[in-house]
Amino acid sequence: MGATHFSGPLYVAGMPTIGSPIDLFTTGNIFFVDSGTGANVNDGKTTDTPFATIDYAVGQCTANNGDTIIVFPGHVETVSAAAGLDLDVAGITILGVGKGNDRPQINFTTAIGADCDVDATDITVKNVRFTGGFDALTGPLDVNAARFRLIDCEYADVTGQCTDFLLAVDADDMLIDGLVYKGAAAAGTNAAIALDSSDRVIVRNVIMDGNFAVAGIDFRTAASTDAQIYNARFRTRNAADIFVKDTITASTGMVGPNLYLRLQDNAANITESITGATFVVVDPVYVVNLAGEKAMLINWTESTDV
Repeated sequence: MGATHFSGPLYVAGMPTIGSPIDLFTTGNIFFVDSGTGANVNDGKTTDTPFATIDYAVGQCTANNGDTIIVFPGHVETVSAAAGLDLDVAGITILGVGKGNDRPQINFTTAIGADCDVDATDITVKNVRFTGGFDALTGPLDVNAARFRLIDCEYADVTGQCTDFLLAVDADDMLIDGLVYKGAAAAGTNAAIALDSSDRVIVRNVIMDGNFAVAGIDFRTAASTDAQIYNARFRTRNAADIFVKDTITASTGMVGPNLYLRLQDNAANITESITGATFVVVDPVYVVNLAGEKAMLINWTESTDV
């Protein structure tokens, strides 16, 4: 199988360099997407002939071929229905170009069930902004396949609050790395991440701020085993005051180290910011529950050397 090598900055006629230089080596195809200059009648193979949508580009990919979709800064993908964006080709990578709010955006609108489905294995999404443009979205990122990777992405409520952002069912070996979650201050959200029957999930290097009625990360419906959750900063604006909750009471995993948790008020129980008797906790896990106070180490029961 031949290899495709794209190296250097991206250029579009009449525009300055887009984002940082890219050095991409792949055995698969490289497609480009831009809602500003693109059209789905193009071949999508150069920066001058991009496709208009990620969804169309996915359909041009070959499963398990190492295909990559490079999405331009300023691109907006509007998702207005269930499976409005369907990532259903195994092994593809979607790579956003740009920084901050210039990164490509996937905006969910029109219906509470509007979502991006991840229905094939080994898919990676990197450097993309997800925005909630409709109130009470029930799970705009819906992961139902193994080894999904969400890298350096952001979610932000824009209109109202999503009920849950990422719903993972049977999503074994998923990696969430570098997610920034910007939830609305008002009530309406249950969880940023909901895990259902998804084993060996890793959540790391995340920042979460929202009004979480259940928890920032909620284990629900069926047990998920051997999760790893570490390197996180978390703030909840809800009196539930919980970062991780095992609703099932049979999920397992290691929580910590390097967690910094801010609860809503000093009525909160420090210990219960991580709830689940079958988890283990590794310090440092610092918890603060009132402005003007200093965080304390979580006061779970310490292991003993018998």
